Amino acid sequence: MKSTTRGTLAVIVTGVAAAVGATATPAAAVGTVPVPVPLEGVSNSLNTEMPKAGLNLPLPTPGAPDGPRYVTGRLLPDRTLPQLPLHGALPGAGLSTPVPHLLGDGFDHVGVDAPASHLRTLAPGLSLDAPLTPPDPDRFGLPDLKLPRAGVLAPALQTVPAADLGLGPGF
Repeated sequence: MKSTTRGTLAVIVTGVAAAVGATATPAAAVGTVPVPVPLEGVSNSLNTEMPKAGLNLPLPTPGAPDGPRYVTGRLLPDRTLPQLPLHGALPGAGLSTPVPHLLGDGFDHVGVDAPASHLRTLAPGLSLDAPLTPPDPDRFGLPDLKLPRAGVLAPALQTVPAADLGLGPGF
């Protein structure tokens, strides 16, 4: 096989692998790990239909904090202790259980689907100011006294949870 043919084949295989890898599941896009609950063994041993369950466990990832900023007229920077952002997801769950027919054979199902949803948080921060002003040229470079300032930057939590309750034929 010629080197140009091998190179072309390598490019095609790489492109196909990238295209397959680009189609990530929604749970992976949110930052969760799907965890199936294996109940097939119980179903086979008891010869009956068992509920189906699956969970999505979150993978929190810390972000870069918005660092301290210099403010004119203050000795200490604003946001002395910056807020740390944390991104992740709320845990998700998918539960489905069989409901037997009263007359005849077969099963219907009742299910709850609560997908993982994005979660953005900010840890509390702290903003301080010293009890001195910057050097004053009118006082020969000496600072004036002032009241100290302290402020707590409030934490934040942002998410939109959702769930779906369904009843349907089959299992």
